[in-house]
Amino acid sequence: MGQFSISDLEQLSGIKAHTIRMWEQRYGILQPIRTATNIRTYCDDDLRRLLNVATLCGQGYRISKVAQLSEEELCRAVISCNEGTHDYCQRVNSLLAAMLDMNEPQLCYLLNHAIQQLGFEAAVMHVVYPFLQRIGVMWQAGSVNPAQEHLVTNLVRQKMMAATDMLASVQPKAAHRWVLFLPEGEMHELALLFMNYALRVRGHHVLYLGQNLPIKELQAVCDTYQPHAICTVMTAAPDRDRVQDFVNSLSALCPDKLLCLYGPLAHIEGLELPGNATRFRFMPEFLTLADKLLLGVGSKE
Repeated sequence: MGQFSISDLEQLSGIKAHTIRMWEQRYGILQPIRTATNIRTYCDDDLRRLLNVATLCGQGYRISKVAQLSEEELCRAVISCNEGTHDYCQRVNSLLAAMLDMNEPQLCYLLNHAIQQLGFEAAVMHVVYPFLQRIGVMWQAGSVNPAQEHLVTNLVRQKMMAATDMLASVQPKAAHRWVLFLPEGEMHELALLFMNYALRVRGHHVLYLGQNLPIKELQAVCDTYQPHAICTVMTAAPDRDRVQDFVNSLSALCPDKLLCLYGPLAHIEGLELPGNATRFRFMPEFLTLADKLLLGVGSKE
């Protein structure tokens, strides 16, 4: 069970600390435990309730009315208000509350509804990614357990694979060709899966090689497939002291290909990029490149 300070709740919910204190004192929204030094500490249930309350208040509900709702009524009202809103913060708050409750049906409903209303790419960029970023903050605070994180990751992976499977096929000879892979030891796949979808929906052809690929395998892939670009995501692998060697080896194996690097390890201090490599700090930068490269289809045939 997580333990949060009031500043943690402010950061995770978007509700100012003084407002949280007022809601607590006037309406009994939360029931914190006080330490021996009289400091408030809050648990997972407090955070989940605050997220739901914030969602309803953001939709115009009066706090005095929300405070009177039971937990069941609160959850039903949150689901109902998400049916007609494009407010991304409220959607993220609802997803966080469902995750904390390990409510898989509600998570699926909220994700599916965001996709239906916004379109897949917009739902990922404006709802799923902020949701995952908030989970990262909660992980650092020790308030998300592995089961909760795995539940969300697997659901999002399912949505990405299903959306990709629905796309029309693209002929490789008529398209800009990409190889997408994760380095050996790297298992964090969501960003690469989204890149796969984003490229395909734009008409690029993708050879998706997935997780944990030994770099030496790329030579044969390049000889056979003749890609225009190679993209990888470095989140946890390779080790930080081996990133430069990995990037240099990748460039040496594929000297005439555009190398696209994404993830935290692509931005470590002192990393020197080969002349054929570029890196992206944010996903919109990659999407912009994908759009621009369509204008150069066939230039490397």
